[in-house]
Amino acid sequence: MHQQQTQNEKHSAKGAKVATNSYFSFMRAVGIKSLKNKLSEYIRLVRAGETVLVTDRDQVVAELVPPQPERSANLADALLAEAVRKGWVTAPLSASGELPSSEAVVPLAELLEDLREDRDAR
Repeated sequence: MHQQQTQNEKHSAKGAKVATNSYFSFMRAVGIKSLKNKLSEYIRLVRAGETVLVTDRDQVVAELVPPQPERSANLADALLAEAVRKGWVTAPLSASGELPSSEAVVPLAELLEDLREDRDAR
């Protein structure tokens, strides 16, 4: 049994090639331990377009896939787009790209005076 387990570990460390929907497309399968030990190697494969199946005791528990073409390469943009999709923030009504005017609507001195008067009235 131990010899068979060692062979399985060697096999999973190399990454098994698994046929997908097409006869010409392959994806790799890797155990969690091997993935942890060689994460950079598998990330390079995914970056190159491969899909990596992550297994735990021969059960697929996750997939590492390249980002979708519409996903921004910039992390901040990707996180913002995800927040909009989840409804955490609202996208701007105007997509013109123009920034709003930076002119003050009310002079600061007048605003502070209104705040003082409001505070005094309470």
